[in-house]
Amino acid sequence: MFYYNGNFKVGGVQYSNALSRQSSDDFRDVGIWIEKLMHETFHNSVLRHKYRGSRLVRVSPDTGGVIAQVVLMFLFSSSDDKMVHRSTINRVLRQRLKMYPGSTRIDLSTSSLSDIKQQTAETILNGFCGLRYNKSVGTSRITGGQATSRSGEWPWQVSLQRATLHRCGATLISNTWLLSAAHCFREARDPRKWTVTFGTYLKPPLMIRRVKTIIVHEKYKYPAHEYDIAVLQLARRVEFTTAVRQVCLPDASDVFPYNIDAVITGWGAVSNDGKTPNVLQEATVKLIDSDTCNRKEVYNGAITPGMLCAGYLEGGVDSCQGDSGGPLVVPDIRNMWYLAGIVSWGDECGKPNKPGVYTRVTYFRDWITQKTGL
Repeated sequence: MFYYNGNFKVGGVQYSNALSRQSSDDFRDVGIWIEKLMHETFHNSVLRHKYRGSRLVRVSPDTGGVIAQVVLMFLFSSSDDKMVHRSTINRVLRQRLKMYPGSTRIDLSTSSLSDIKQQTAETILNGFCGLRYNKSVGTSRITGGQATSRSGEWPWQVSLQRATLHRCGATLISNTWLLSAAHCFREARDPRKWTVTFGTYLKPPLMIRRVKTIIVHEKYKYPAHEYDIAVLQLARRVEFTTAVRQVCLPDASDVFPYNIDAVITGWGAVSNDGKTPNVLQEATVKLIDSDTCNRKEVYNGAITPGMLCAGYLEGGVDSCQGDSGGPLVVPDIRNMWYLAGIVSWGDECGKPNKPGVYTRVTYFRDWITQKTGL
């Protein structure tokens, strides 16, 4: 695999502060446009069998537009002719982009292309939120799920442990902050009693960190389910790799449509009150609208605006004991994964008319920013 760094001057795009965040709607819109443009450019060229993809990694302001930094990936048979490869890529870009008919244009006179080392490219991509190994997600047996097969399948999932035993899940949202459920800490809020482990397996863990700070939502009162959210600060930051990486946080205004697929992960019981697996489990569920979830035969009005239901009314697939605090994630069109919910509560596991209930992340997005600065 060969990596190239492209800096493209894009006219017709006005810079905003939202473009500094990779998870924002504005950044996503520019990313969709430029990555689609790269795809069309190379798939209609002599390099169509060599091109492996592109990723917009940064947008910065410039006079009359923005500068888009893009990592381009190609698979070539040898490294003998690096200059030839780059020259061909450059020629294709300049020929094809001249013919692009859209109103938003790339100014080729100020654009540049350069080689970058594999390690540098991987460091750039590892810093990107919401990226994971490209693998289809199964819906068989969490409860009703299946074991993940590779390290880095869900690189933001962590285990919260007390006395070396798995107690809850959490989600990595930066190199120092985790997001989890408030009810996980009703018996122990002292950060010194907790450790965090990373990796697909509980034992042996890929990496271990101590906890510096635990912040539980001020309005959370056990045994009520409202405001079931907490953030944890790590005592030492993590370095992002293909196996340890942050999820994308949605904006407060983002809306996840109902009835779309989402994925739950965790080391919770594979059946109600069952055993805890050593390998991370995953399952696909559907987002369920609150009106349906508040029906008398479901949760009879218990679902508040800060909650989100996911699962199947027929039952069978669900989060369970030990999954609390873990992630419910949804991919966007660029295959970046966003944290939609936090495993919170439910009536046992996988029962008909009793889907899982999750803390709705968009509802608490401003609170997360207030506590973490993210």
